[in-house]
Parts: sequence; structure tokens; C-alpha cells
Amino acid sequence: MKLKVNEEEMLAFAEHLGSFFRAQDVLVLTGELGAGKTTFVKGLALGLGIHQMIKSPTYTIVREYEEGKLPLYHMDVYRAGDDPDSFDLDDYLFGDGVSVIEWGELLGSDLPDHYLEVRLDKYVDGFATDALRELELIPHGQRYEELLGQL
Repeated sequence: MKLKVNEEEMLAFAEHLGSFFRAQDVLVLTGELGAGKTTFVKGLALGLGIHQMIKSPTYTIVREYEEGKLPLYHMDVYRAGDDPDSFDLDDYLFGDGVSVIEWGELLGSDLPDHYLEVRLDKYVDGFATDALRELELIPHGQRYEELLGQL
């Protein structure tokens, strides 16, 4: 599934997507710097009923938000990519919440077998402005194929 969206549309789509998530769901966000990964998580958090300020976890690796219908574990593994054992990924993946992993492709074989990948691209040919993004949703596993079918 591919979408072309501006920031407002991306937030609304991510909020809608977040409303379908359940415990132990995993979302992997990929895209260059400034593609909108953390902005996407802001919308996702709203879909989970989380109204806290969402900040990039670049320097903390993991930020936890507990106030919604499910906890949100927002990770940025850019700095941990070479050493995924620097934090206990399994505690989050098999916890009570939803795990969102920015730069998750850097984890390689440490990624779970089943997850939803969202590729964000702001450099698509034909975009008249860098305010637009292309979102490509790629399901890895039956759960996420079904989830995309519900959208």
C-alpha cells in the first residue's frame, strides 16, 4: 500500500492505524533523516489514546508512554544498530504494548519475523514540495496483511 500525504494527512493516517494496534504489535519505520518518522509516531500515539508530547528517542534509545489504551514503546536504534544487545529489545517486543522502531532495518536478523514496515520517503520524483511524503506500508506476516486489509 502506497500513499502520498502531507504532514496533516500523515498524522491522521497514523492515528487511524494506531487505533487498530494491539499488545505486541511491532511497527518498523524506515526513511532518511527528516522523512517524518517521529511525526508518524505522534499520530500513532493519538490512535492509542496517548496525548503526551512525543519526542525522538535518538539519544535515549527508548521512550515509554503508558497513558493510553496500550503502552507505546518508541525506539530509535540508529545508535544501537551495531549493538542491539545494548538494550533488551525482547522486553518491549513481548511486553504489554506496541513497539515502534525507527531505523529498525539496522537490526537485521534481530527483527521479529512479523511486523509492519512503513517506509517514509520525502524525495519521490514528481513531488513539487518537500512537505509531501510517500508512505509505503509493507506487511511482514499474516497479522499485518490482515491489518492492512482493515484499513
